[in-house]
Amino acid sequence: MMATYLTILRPVQWLKNLMLFFPPFLVGQMFMPGVLITGVPPFGALCLVSSAGYILNDLVDRDKDTHHPRKRLRPIASGAIGVSGARMISALLLTSGLVLAGSISSRFLLLLACYAAVSMLYSLLLKSVPVVELFCISAGFLIRLQAGGELFHVPISPWLFLTVFLLAVFLSTGKRVSELHSLGDMAGKHRTSLSLYPPGFLDGTMYMTGSAVLVTYAMYALNKQSLIYSVPLCLFGLLRYMFRVSTGKGGDPTESLLKDPLLFVVGVLWVLMVVWSIYP
Repeated sequence: MMATYLTILRPVQWLKNLMLFFPPFLVGQMFMPGVLITGVPPFGALCLVSSAGYILNDLVDRDKDTHHPRKRLRPIASGAIGVSGARMISALLLTSGLVLAGSISSRFLLLLACYAAVSMLYSLLLKSVPVVELFCISAGFLIRLQAGGELFHVPISPWLFLTVFLLAVFLSTGKRVSELHSLGDMAGKHRTSLSLYPPGFLDGTMYMTGSAVLVTYAMYALNKQSLIYSVPLCLFGLLRYMFRVSTGKGGDPTESLLKDPLLFVVGVLWVLMVVWSIYP
């Protein structure tokens, strides 16, 4: 029973919340005294609020998820957890996360409240609007990034901002392409927006944003100079993800990173290269 309730929190997706630590990590402050300890409560608050959003999303999609080969097994869609119980858990997580955020700082609370608002609007309304849904997902990543900059007093580079924004659009588009290919004629029943995109639009968007990510990251790396040698890793990661999507191996960014050995190795090598380049 506990495992079932843990599942609806989607703890694997908490990896996205590590974006909170990107600002101090990329300026060489990650291992300074107190940085990690300072980041634990905000990370916890973000995980609570994001899990509340995931539960709300599952509640809204519980009927549509029955048309998906894997999502139909989720606790809410399968009936393992009742609707009223899921609502209570979501409300409790949201309240707890915002209260914790308020104890950290008013600006962090504002950013987390914005994240919660975007997540709720996405689940209740905007996820059915083509293109807008992609920007909603990207907004979530940008808020995480800005929250990290606020917490650790690190200015966000314009090139880093653009890279994160475009990467989020690229990954969310790739996920949609994967769903479209895997679900076929049932795609529109699972996700309304998939039936509204013109043929080839999502593929073109994925290629366009992938190219833009490479350019913006290269500019960011040039400003850092020592990171320029990580650009080939960036290109390999982008191409590998597109290969996964195009061959039907799945487009969920978190699952791709954890289940694809090559992408996982690229991620580890990138972290090691940043540490080697920036840290003494």
